[in-house]
Order: sequence, then C-alpha cells, then structure tokens
Amino acid sequence: MGAAAFAGFFAGLGLIAAIGAQNAFVLRQGVRREHVGVVVLICATSDALLVSIGVGGAEWLATSWPAFQALMLWGGVAFLAVYGALRFRAAVQGGASLRPLEGPSAPLGRVVVMALAFTWLNPHVWLDTVALLGALSAQYAPFHWGFGAGAVVASFTFFLALGYVAQFLAPVLANPRAWAIFEALIGCIMWTIAGALALRALGV
Repeated sequence: MGAAAFAGFFAGLGLIAAIGAQNAFVLRQGVRREHVGVVVLICATSDALLVSIGVGGAEWLATSWPAFQALMLWGGVAFLAVYGALRFRAAVQGGASLRPLEGPSAPLGRVVVMALAFTWLNPHVWLDTVALLGALSAQYAPFHWGFGAGAVVASFTFFLALGYVAQFLAPVLANPRAWAIFEALIGCIMWTIAGALALRALGV
C-alpha cells in the first residue's frame, strides 16, 4: 500500500505541476491574496473527485476485461516514458515560465465560476486525472486506491503550496531557468515510475 501511495503521489505531482491555465490562475490568486482558500479547495477537491472516477473506472474495466491490466501497464510505461522525454526537452529548450495572469480583482462569485471552469472544462485535467492516473492505478491492484489516495494528496499539496506560498515563489516561478530545473526533475520522476512498472511487468 505504501509503495502504491508513494507512486501515486509522485505521478500525480508530476502531471499536475505541468504549466497550464489552471495553475496560472491559482498562482494569480495566490500572488494577489484573493479568495485563495476557496480556489485551492475547489481545484484540489475537484481533482480528488476526478481521480476517484478514474480509479473506480479502471477497477471496473480490469474486472470486466482481463486483458485491460496488461494493456494499461505497457500503455502507462509508454506514456510515462514519452511524457518524461517531453519534460526533458522542455528543460533543454527553456523559455517557459509560470506568470500570474494580469487583470483587475474579481468578486468571490466570479472567482468560483472561473475556478470551476479551469478545472471541469479543461480537457487536460480530465486526461491527467481520469484517464492517465486511472489507468496507472490499475497497475497497483489490489492497492489501486492507495495509488489514488497518493495522487489526491499530491493535488492538495501542490495547490496549497501554489496558492499560499505564491507571493514568495512568484519571482522564482517566473524564472525560465528555475522552470528548466523543475521540468528536468519531473522528467526524472516520470522515468523512474515507468522503469518500476516495466520491471514489475517483466517480473524482475
């Protein structure tokens, strides 16, 4: 269970930490100190629900279709290997950074709607939480819910850090060199998990 939760935490962290509109929105609210708690709660809780849908769906497929687990295992290895390579390429290319969005302050109601939209209407969020983490969780059966729990903890940890430490991290997060190091670290994590899954599939 511990190994599954550990893998889920780092897989979830590696996926959610990629630069995107949702993260930029949370960072913006954190830098401005506007409704940070509400935004963090919405984004992290939504991720928890979506991860649960993914893990539960993968469990049902594994039971209904015996070949699903092997297919998803090698599919997960391939995805993590490619995703890690993309992160290494981003680190080498550089030039990326996460900057808070510009614009006037917004009332709580509008911020809630925006946070929900950035999460539930974002296809990348669905792909990462439901499809990818759900598929990866099947490789850790019967401890797949431990994997899901680790991914949920990663989501809460990341959004809490991004929201409440944003005013201190903003200069660093806007530095392309810092993001190059961060991208390389994510690549290492993804390749480590991919290697562990491949060795497990080969019975090593």
